[in-house]
Amino acid sequence: MIETIEDKLTKTIFNRKAVLEDYRLAYQSRQVSLVGRREVLSGKAKFGIFGDGKELAQIAMAKVFQPGDFRSGYYRDQTLIFALGMSTFQEFFAQLYAHADVVADPNSAGRQMNAHFATRLLDDNGKWKRQVDMFNTSADLSPTASQMPRLVGLSYASLLYRELEELQKFSDFSNNGNEIAFGTIGNASCAEGMFWESINAIGVLRGPMVLSIWDDGYGISVPNEDQVTKSDISELLKGFQREDESSAGFDVYTVRGWDYPKLISTYRQAAETARSAHVPVIIHVQEMTQPQGHSTSGSQERYKTVERLNWEREHDCLLKMRQWLLEQELSTEIELEQVENESKELIEEIRKDAWELFINPVRREIQTVVDIFDSACLTNEQSKELKIIKQRLLRVPVPHHRSVISAIHQALILLREDKSDCRSRLIKVKQKLELDGRERYTTHLFSLSFESVLEIEEVSPVFSPDSPLVSGYEILNACFDAMLSRDPRVIAFGEDLGRLGDVNQGFAGLQKKYGQLRVSDTGIREITIVGQAIGLALRGLRPIAELQYLDYLLYALQLISDDLASLHWRTRGGQKAPVILRTRGHRLEGIWHSGSQMAGIIGLIRGVHLLVPRDMTQAAGFYNTLLLSEEPGIVIEVLNGYRFKERLPDNIGQISLPLGVPEVLRQGEDLTLVTYGALCRIALEAAESLSQVGIDAEVIDVRSLLPFDKRGIIIESLKKTGHILFVDEDVPGGATAYMMQEVLETQGGFWWLDSEPKTLTAQEHRPAYGSDGDFWSKPNAVEIFETAYEIMHEVNPVLYPTYYK
Repeated sequence: MIETIEDKLTKTIFNRKAVLEDYRLAYQSRQVSLVGRREVLSGKAKFGIFGDGKELAQIAMAKVFQPGDFRSGYYRDQTLIFALGMSTFQEFFAQLYAHADVVADPNSAGRQMNAHFATRLLDDNGKWKRQVDMFNTSADLSPTASQMPRLVGLSYASLLYRELEELQKFSDFSNNGNEIAFGTIGNASCAEGMFWESINAIGVLRGPMVLSIWDDGYGISVPNEDQVTKSDISELLKGFQREDESSAGFDVYTVRGWDYPKLISTYRQAAETARSAHVPVIIHVQEMTQPQGHSTSGSQERYKTVERLNWEREHDCLLKMRQWLLEQELSTEIELEQVENESKELIEEIRKDAWELFINPVRREIQTVVDIFDSACLTNEQSKELKIIKQRLLRVPVPHHRSVISAIHQALILLREDKSDCRSRLIKVKQKLELDGRERYTTHLFSLSFESVLEIEEVSPVFSPDSPLVSGYEILNACFDAMLSRDPRVIAFGEDLGRLGDVNQGFAGLQKKYGQLRVSDTGIREITIVGQAIGLALRGLRPIAELQYLDYLLYALQLISDDLASLHWRTRGGQKAPVILRTRGHRLEGIWHSGSQMAGIIGLIRGVHLLVPRDMTQAAGFYNTLLLSEEPGIVIEVLNGYRFKERLPDNIGQISLPLGVPEVLRQGEDLTLVTYGALCRIALEAAESLSQVGIDAEVIDVRSLLPFDKRGIIIESLKKTGHILFVDEDVPGGATAYMMQEVLETQGGFWWLDSEPKTLTAQEHRPAYGSDGDFWSKPNAVEIFETAYEIMHEVNPVLYPTYYK
């Protein structure tokens, strides 16, 4: 065969040893996928999802990934992670087995399914590590396209670090904004709205990003023609293509996933453009394959034709690279067979080691219990039944800690009248297992470090004769001014937040004072406002992200719930995103601007603090507290509170409010009235009316729903009054039911009740428009009065006769 000029050039460019090592890594990663699937089908693991077919493109990406760079990807990226050393083969298998040990699985300590990666960005004390020295990946999550919104912030952070002089000193997080945010997504997920919103936001912000779209032609069983218009995502993205080097937009490349040399050159060119010119780049990697199908849940033979399956076998990237290596005389058949055989042996040995490390602690627990069973069998009349429990435990094909607990539980029922020490020994083992289980799986929802929001000391407002009486929005304006002044990491953004200063003027004049990068407008894009905040927070900044109204929180609720709220927990304290989300809600006018969807929010954002201040001084205290801590929180300002007058504290920049500490607004002896937010004023009005008929109501402002009354202030009130009414603007069974459970069940308030506890809520429908619509949609002072009066009437109908019915 005649050697072409192109062949000679290939030999010159590609180092023979390096190329062979790339093939070795690709082959090893493929073996991890194959062996991983086998382990699931054998019952040793619950579920498996792998990156087979994507190996070569990820090796090409790894070659341009530098320390300080960030990844926001999904569960197909194992080869990239292996190539960069962000995780090992053994750690991959540990995660596959759900090994709940942070040493065995540093990504999530067994809390996430396999192929979900996360760099441990924090040390054991919860403090940031030096990101510029590491390859970084934000914690993966499964919901499709949910990795895209935070990519907005991860890339935008580089622009801020480069452009804002005051951020230059934070050199642990950035080298003058030189970092690229690498994103990966599957072709089918590009049909998601989050994908398009994120692409648009990144294009507007112009952050340095390289996004790879892994295109294997399907989304599980659904082919591209049913996923995207024209069946080709890069065709749709052509409108984002930059016209020239100075114009806005993206550079968009297409490359085939089995073309090793072309992949190398494409990623080099893309990374150079993104890193030097600070522009976003999209690489559509076509003609990828998925040799084992989507996951271990089903077979691709059910939905792919024979022709398609044959094509995929012929275009498998490993086979193509192997052929290329031989054609270019960069390796021999003997060398490649040796690499393949060694790789198979290596992966199998690593798998065995990972399995033994996972299963041995369970085996030791089983042996401890079996020894106790054997000693019990010597004296217990029911030894036959105990032996059956023992044999059942020993025969469990794949035992887990829960298998041991279940056996102990059955034995304790059998031994409930046993007088020997066997029963007490089993109880001790069970208690330890339960304690260990809680430590493995339930810790780190919130910070356990000194940066916990619960560690922040209260600083009360200070007033003097000169403290002016101002509108509520001016209180917030002074607070945000102080935050921006004292901490250069504070970056505020949202719809109408910059030039206008937000629709209620909380940021009025602050863009002019601090610049457009510190206080900026965004488009109407709630999902990526939250994602932008998460990405910035992961890179050491302190974003204040505004969602204009509480009603609009619903757009972003999935991301707040699935990503932000679970981040610290699902990495077992390995990552944090101290995002401050600002919004406004409660009473105003109409369906869409009077939102109080608290039940849904409370239920879905555990892991984020939920704060409901009654006025703007309280809100300012919460903002300062959150900034002093390293945890995420949502502050819901009272929508009609901006016009109410408040005295401006002399120390507005220093006041801080403790979380989970209600405030008694009015002392009373007869009935406890619990509420929050806009209803505090109305509840106080009702309490004054109640006093006219001889009912002394104690009014308590909860102030924060998550956390809720950490000091038991409400239970102390209930001990005094014996009667309680919970009031809020949520639907029936919502936040009032939550508060009732906290007081009666968690705090033990049931034992102090002298009458039936009551709730008063909004109607089941949305609030109707107009003042009368508000009156009949949400609790009002008349309703609160009458409901409280009915409670006291039932207690003493003679003293409190009904007179209004």
